[in-house]
Amino acid sequence: MQQPTLLPQPTLEPPLRIGTDEGAARRSLRGQIAKLEQELAEMFSSAYPRVGIEWSVAGSDGPQVLNLANLEELRDRLVNRLEDVRAELRERHRAELANRRLIDRMLDDPAAHKWIQVSAEDVGARGCRHWHSLPRHGIIGMLLGWWRVRISSGCPLAGGRGRQAVAPKLPRSQRANDRKSAQTPQAPRCRIPTTR
Repeated sequence: MQQPTLLPQPTLEPPLRIGTDEGAARRSLRGQIAKLEQELAEMFSSAYPRVGIEWSVAGSDGPQVLNLANLEELRDRLVNRLEDVRAELRERHRAELANRRLIDRMLDDPAAHKWIQVSAEDVGARGCRHWHSLPRHGIIGMLLGWWRVRISSGCPLAGGRGRQAVAPKLPRSQRANDRKSAQTPQAPRCRIPTTR
């Protein structure tokens, strides 16, 4: 007996998809958005003492599941914000570097930089410190050309130079009584004559 020969089975190919795999596109866009947000957060932390830079990106109106078009818009807004922040930080870095060089020149030759003042904020630092080119002994130093760069020690104290001792304030009624007693003359003391 002869066995029947088996014909090769045709392999079934998955149907050809026309269109996009929305799940893969969402994952890819969310990955890009997460990377851009991380980059923006790193820039924010590295630019810490600097203020006045716009970091926020406009979001959607309330919580919702974003479709592909919304995810692409968010990614594009993040890219634009990153470019703007990079440009702003580059400009500030150039200005801060120029101010640091100015401080070096002021320290080398204070007389050539009369009355110029550079603050810590101008060099990208925190605090109230500043460098100020001033005459050494007021008007005499100005007339004689004795210039120096004074570096302030920082922010002034909140309470000034300390509290001075002040007499406690009395209530108004006691102050009025004190004034009256000060104005009425005291009767002279009587001496009782002693007999001898």
